[in-house]
Amino acid sequence: MAMLKINGVERTFSDPLPRTLAELLQLLGVDAATVVAEIDGQIVRKESFGVTPLRDGQSIELVRFVGGG
Repeated sequence: MAMLKINGVERTFSDPLPRTLAELLQLLGVDAATVVAEIDGQIVRKESFGVTPLRDGQSIELVRFVGGG
């Protein structure tokens, strides 16, 4: 089993870990256009989501933009 800490909550994956940040966002149902992502304290540029590999034990913070008015 592999584990990622997402927004402070540990989440285990029984099957292989999502290979990239883009795959993780898709699995979580998060629209990449509306989120800022940080892995282990480093901001990830949107154009790099598809090539940013994930490893067991990483800490990921996802911040979504919400419209209001």
